[in-house]
Order: sequence, then C-alpha cells, then structure tokens
Amino acid sequence: MPQFLLRCLLVAFPWVACAASGPVDWFRSDVEAFARAREQHRPVLLYLEAVWCHWCHVMDHETYADPLVAEEIRTHYVALRIDQDARPDLANRYRDYGWPATVVFAADGSEIVKRQGYLPKDRFLRLLHAIDADPTPESDGRSGHADAAPAGESSVLDSSTRAELERRYATTYDRALGGLAIAQKFLDRDSVELAMARAATGSASDATQARQTLDAAQALIDPVWGGVYQYSTMGDWKHPHYEKLATIQAEYLRIYALAWSAFHRDSDRAVVTAIRRYLNTFMAAPSGAWRVSQDADAQPGVHAADYFALDDTARRTRGVPRVDAHQYAQQTGQIAEALATWAEMAGDASAAQQALRSVTWALRERALPGGGFRHDAHDGAGPYLADNLAMARAFLALYRATADRTWLRHAVNVTDFIEKHFRRGDGYASAGDGGPIAAVAQIDENLSLARHANLLARYTGNLAHRAIADHALHWLAKPSIALSRLTEAGLLLADQEARTDPLHLAVVGAKSDSVAQMLFSTSQQQQGWYKRVEWWDRDEGELPNPDVAYPKLKAPAAYVCTDRRCSLPLRTANELQEFLRPQDPHDASNGGP
Repeated sequence: MPQFLLRCLLVAFPWVACAASGPVDWFRSDVEAFARAREQHRPVLLYLEAVWCHWCHVMDHETYADPLVAEEIRTHYVALRIDQDARPDLANRYRDYGWPATVVFAADGSEIVKRQGYLPKDRFLRLLHAIDADPTPESDGRSGHADAAPAGESSVLDSSTRAELERRYATTYDRALGGLAIAQKFLDRDSVELAMARAATGSASDATQARQTLDAAQALIDPVWGGVYQYSTMGDWKHPHYEKLATIQAEYLRIYALAWSAFHRDSDRAVVTAIRRYLNTFMAAPSGAWRVSQDADAQPGVHAADYFALDDTARRTRGVPRVDAHQYAQQTGQIAEALATWAEMAGDASAAQQALRSVTWALRERALPGGGFRHDAHDGAGPYLADNLAMARAFLALYRATADRTWLRHAVNVTDFIEKHFRRGDGYASAGDGGPIAAVAQIDENLSLARHANLLARYTGNLAHRAIADHALHWLAKPSIALSRLTEAGLLLADQEARTDPLHLAVVGAKSDSVAQMLFSTSQQQQGWYKRVEWWDRDEGELPNPDVAYPKLKAPAAYVCTDRRCSLPLRTANELQEFLRPQDPHDASNGGP
C-alpha cells in the first residue's frame, strides 16, 4: 500500500471536489464536457469520485498523475470529474460501482465502458487504449474476468521461496483426516486461518480444507468439562494427550471465532462455548487474570485415558488434575485477545467484559514503565516479547470490539515498547538485553508481530508501525528462515496482508445512537480478521488515522472501502451487507482491460 495521506481541502466551495495535482485538465460541468466532446468527436471519460474516498486519493496519486495516462487522456478523451455528493442523480445511478467509478461515454451520452473502484495505472492505460481502438459498447465482448485485487507493494518473498511455501501448504495437508499430515494431530492455527482467508475470496478447495480441519479438531474437545487437549498422537485424532494449556485454549477460541464469522455453523459456535465454559470453570482467577495450564494426569505419572472417560461427578470424586495458578501477562493477553475477537465477531458483550477485566488486571499488576509488561509479579530476567506481544494484540482486539480509543492508545504504547526493547539486526528477539543467555528471534513471535504491527499501522497511519512489520518480515523471508520448518502458512498470510489494504468499515454517528450501534455491530461481524473497523463519533475528535474525510450528515451512516472502491453512505444493515456481497466475477463492471 502506498503510504501517504491525501485530503481534500474544501474551503470556499465544499460541494465541489478538490482538483487532483497532476497533468489532467478536468471539466467540472457535464454540459460543457459533452459539448466539447461533440465538437471534437471524442468520448467523455467520467471520473465519479467522493472527496472522502481513500481509493479516489490513491487513483489521483498513482493513476491520473502518471504521465502516460495523462497524455492518453489529453489526446483522445474529454475528461470530466464530478463529486458524487454534488450529483445525487449520478450517485444513485452508479452507486453499485462504489467510489471511484469510471464511466466512458460516447459523445451522444451512451455508455461505452463502466468500471468500479481503483484502477492501477497499467490496467487503466490498457483500457484507454482499447476504447480508443474500438469505441463501441462493452457488449461486443471486450469485457472479461476481474483482475486480481491490486497487490500493493511487492512481496518480501522471492519467487522460489514463495513457490516452495505454497507447495508445502498444499502437500502437508492431510486430505483424509484434516490437519497437517504428521504424527501429532492438532489445529495448526496459521494453516486454518490462511485457508479461511482464501475461502473468503472464493476458493472452494480452501473452504473445504478449513471446514474439514475445524470439524476433525473437535475430537480434542473434552466432552465433559470443555476445553482443548493439547494434541493427539498415532497420526489420528483419537489418541489425545490430556493436558490443557491456556495458550492453546486461546488459539482455538480465536480460530473458531473466525470460523463462526466465515461459515456461521452452529458446530463452530459450540466449540467457542465449550472452551469458554472450561476457562471460566478451571482457569479464571478472581483477579480477572487467567491461570496457565492443567495437568493431563489426575495422579502424577498415571495415564489418564480412563479418568477422562468419566463423567463430571466421577472425575471430581477421584480428584481434579492440578491447575497451575500462576498468572502471567502472556496467557492473560492471549485469552483476552481471543475473547475480544469473539465479542467482535458474534456481538457477545459478556466476552468483551471478560477481556476488559483481563487487560485491566494486566495494567494494574504487570505494567512496566514505558508502556510494556512484565511476565510475572517479579521477573528473574525479561522483559519478554511474548508478554508484550500478547498484550499489544489484546488491546487492538479490544479496540475493534468496543471502539474505545483507550485500547488503541495502549496498543500503540506496547508496540512502541516492543520496538525499543526487542528489535535486533535480524527480526525481534524473544527477550530484552541483560541475561546471560543471548536472546534470539523466534519465528512464531515474529510472524505474530508482523501481522499485528501491519494492521496497527492501518489504524494509526504511523509509518513506524509499518516499519516494525517490515523488519520482522524481512528476517522471516530469508530462505534459511522461511523454509526451516515443515510448513509456514503464517508467512504467506503475513506477506499477503503487508501488501494489501484491509477491508475498511467506518461508522459515522453518535455512540448513543441506536442506528449507529446497529451499523457498527454489522460492520464488526463481517468475515475475517484482516479488516479495519472504526466508529467515528465526532464528539471524540478526529480518528487516529484520518485518511478519509467523511461528509457531515444528519443521520448515522456506514462507509466501506474495499480493495479498490468506497461506498456511498449506507444507512441500514441490509444496505451494508448488500454492498459487501461478493461480486459476480463475470460481471463486466469488474473485468476487462
């Protein structure tokens, strides 16, 4: 994604779109533009924009400012630029195209070509050349399938490393039983999340893969107490090891929350319920923190298969396996993030309240000067990246769940602390300086940090946060690191997110307004983790990253920026969902040169 913030300063005439800086000479009146077109026997290129639209700014900066594009327009077209807010007739006519919308007309006013959203300069130039060569309506067959979404910045992965990662992602999947094709069966969170992300773009095979693994991994749910066993041996899902780790509960809770948003299956919701029931019964500390683990054995050293086959009463008669009562920032932050994710995806207020209690405890009991966190009440070494990363992700997840800017500020503070204390020449180390054993960078932590910092940068607009993601990714992308393990789906995820903008959903309206509340809830529950969801109550001042200048309206509205276009004000949940409905890839408005 290009890192810039371009905003229109509408001073004397707020109903008129600001002019782009660039070599295109725009008409602002359609009457004058079509009169010139008839005189010169040229088509009219209509650029229908919204002055608050991020992708309009990108198209100004990258497409219309390109000298080759500008020369082609000057030579063969009459350029007409209209702010859709000033022309409700055109806004309503082309509202399904989002903003920017590009329409090319013959001089008599008949449509030749329509395109929705941002058009990269190379694709746009091909389109202009094609129309100049044959200015007949698109029904002649020039339209084709949609181009892939623009990739933004180039990948940090070289082509051979990417190809090998893709090969491993495909070949390590167990098509018979789900999960990875290895002796230990567990839900590999990155592989499942990558499959769900690709399923969201229409990949049926990835959707099948994700659902199969999600269904198979339910065999690791304790049918009596809930919660997730650590893994199963013997190459199947039938031989579990019965220990229950807080980190694993958090990972599964978060993944099944995302699965609920993707597939809306009762079985995925049931897993979330089972994990929360276990956490509340065995792992919740009165303080709001979370305990660390529960043993696999009711009696140390005695295999527990017979024990875990018992019902609740019989188990408790024999005694409950030991629970490690330590309260660490890492596990508390991980569970808080998972709960906040479920609160966001399912609108569950109780989960948000639990996450809030957890982070409040951490701020009270584990905070360090400068925005960071210690592991325990007193650390022998540290600070540790794991604790700070878990808390940073929890704060960002809680901001998404509540729209309370307090949590975004905390996410920024912890992330800045990570940069100050853990950055090394290669990636980010697991601990700060000072211990007798030199700290080194760890793959999973750097993957998680890269994804977090990249998304945080989209919320804050702070290039320093993007630089954190880039630094971690450049270390991870080294072939010696990227290919050092069996598979690394998380690197494919992190690299794709770094190169693309998240789906951006913003609600503008008072937080006390019931319509605004409904629009925010609907926005939150859109599929996937990689999205930017914001609620702008003007009484709170500008959003942290004000890259879009939304118009002042009397009633609440939602706005959506996808990978290439922004919407009109959307007033109802139905309008919002309809705008986000996947487009037909054969629709001529999406494709062609």
